[in-house]
Amino acid sequence: MSSQTSNNGMNRRDFLKAGGMGTLALTLGSTGVLALGSKTSADTTNNPTSGFGGYGPLVPDPNGILDLPEGFHYKIISEEGGQLTNGEKIPGAFDGMAAFEGPNNTTILVRNHELGTSGANPVVGINPYNPAAIGGTTAIVVGPNREVIKEYVTSSGTIRNCAGGATPWGTWLTCEETRSATHGYVFEVDPQQPENEMSRTPIKDMGRFSHEACAIDPATGFVYLTEDASPSYLYRFIPNDKSQNPGALQKGGKLYAAAIEAVTDPAASTFKTGQKFQIVWKELDPHLCREDAKAQGCIEFSRLEGAFFQAGVFWFDDTSAGDKKLGRVYRYFPATNTLELFYEGRDANDMEYPDNICMTPWGDLWFAEDGSGDDRIMGITPEGKIYPFAHNRLSGSELAGPIFSPDGNTLFVNIQSPGKTFAIWGPFQRRNSARAREMSYAAPAKHFAPQVSDKLAQVAESQGMSILEAAAFERHGVKMI
Repeated sequence: MSSQTSNNGMNRRDFLKAGGMGTLALTLGSTGVLALGSKTSADTTNNPTSGFGGYGPLVPDPNGILDLPEGFHYKIISEEGGQLTNGEKIPGAFDGMAAFEGPNNTTILVRNHELGTSGANPVVGINPYNPAAIGGTTAIVVGPNREVIKEYVTSSGTIRNCAGGATPWGTWLTCEETRSATHGYVFEVDPQQPENEMSRTPIKDMGRFSHEACAIDPATGFVYLTEDASPSYLYRFIPNDKSQNPGALQKGGKLYAAAIEAVTDPAASTFKTGQKFQIVWKELDPHLCREDAKAQGCIEFSRLEGAFFQAGVFWFDDTSAGDKKLGRVYRYFPATNTLELFYEGRDANDMEYPDNICMTPWGDLWFAEDGSGDDRIMGITPEGKIYPFAHNRLSGSELAGPIFSPDGNTLFVNIQSPGKTFAIWGPFQRRNSARAREMSYAAPAKHFAPQVSDKLAQVAESQGMSILEAAAFERHGVKMI
């Protein structure tokens, strides 16, 4: 559903319940699969399920857990307190995830557990980084019929494993959302070699701070990292070893934070004279990176969360930024060193506290909300539409870790507490790399782009900047008018 439709006199709860007055057919077998049946023909006509612009209104789940569009199904494949393959309990506090292609048409999920030093269902490992800490990661091997084949601990002894990022070489970077003398690091986890020495060795050069998520540019091997703190900084890690192999990041590197610096371009044409604003990267002491970033005047964001890299662009969100504190979505182009403000939330029907993000195989940006007690997975299209895909009905528990299987046929997502991992399938659009590139490089529709004054738009044009770039700089204190 587009943002224009959702704003047409409809409040958020009405928006979520739209389409729920039709006929509902329910099939709930011993497998725990929930199938959502047909609505009235009028509903279907008014809300086509093409996928390009959404899949229509959400159908209320009779179990009161997860509302999805018509034609989609979910299955709970893992629950906190259940049994791992070795008989231990499945740990709690499910959070960020990655999905890797496994042998024999399987998918291997790696899942974070945002636990500290105490809790009812800890991560019980055999080779912990710190035996007093109960966070860590687990893996779930999922078969082609979405059945769990194996579930096991992959790393342990860490604190508040919140999000992270998948590497192009098939490992998971799990990030600690804390900062102490011995914690606040990134760890590399190989799901096919669980609890090896690499998984318990912090990558200290990637910074000691309250990590949230990270994403890797496959062209360069550079790692971009977000910080869940207030204020927070955007970091970039350049590894010494760019071979992109397991363990290479542990050979160290240099950490930087993003800043805005105004420089005069003497070679500019008469149509682009004056100041040219650019992103610069300030080198930091990784142990005191926050202090160093502040001292060097780096960009202060409100509270950074999700991160994803696709089609040459690094996407990230700022969960409580903007005039209405509803959140922002940014994109950064490494090739041109350009930062753009892609979208700023102005209506809670469309965006409310974006957290984890992922790109769909067909090119839309999806984000999971966190904080309102009515959290959703929302989609943004290249054409400038916003639509809901899922609604978490469990009050007080956030959605986390949305990620698609390598074949694009299944979405995996968590509810954090009590922990549940879902496999969701249905009439998803097929992979569309051209549309993904469009999402990365095209300007959003006019109604969708950040609002700027006419004067700022004129200044942007005179400087050879996009409106989105000018908006990003203006929001962070650059006086351009």
